[in-house]
Amino acid sequence: QVQLVESGGGLVQPGGSLRLSCALSGSRFSINVGAWYRQAPGKQREFVAHITSGGTTTFADSVKGRFTVSRDNAKNTVYLQMNSLKPEDTAVYYCTVVVTRRQYWGQGTQVTVSS
Repeated sequence: QVQLVESGGGLVQPGGSLRLSCALSGSRFSINVGAWYRQAPGKQREFVAHITSGGTTTFADSVKGRFTVSRDNAKNTVYLQMNSLKPEDTAVYYCTVVVTRRQYWGQGTQVTVSS
């Protein structure tokens, strides 16, 4: 059974950092494309970052220069490093990956930025 498990969320003060992980298990194939989205209370889910199989990355304007996205192909895992966090980054963060043309979503992990 293919599963996508996220971890690394939590409570952090403004200006702090967190690293989210998104690990694929149960598949003998590698992640092709990985991406992160987030959803704040009362708002629609929005794009955060994206990484291709070749390592090309794209970011939402709101997180450029603060967030980085990376991948470890040996572990079939995608990461989101979040620095200089702001209260407006508070949301449930979801990862999604494409594996052999099928898309999978993680269960979401809560990130709260507050003093």
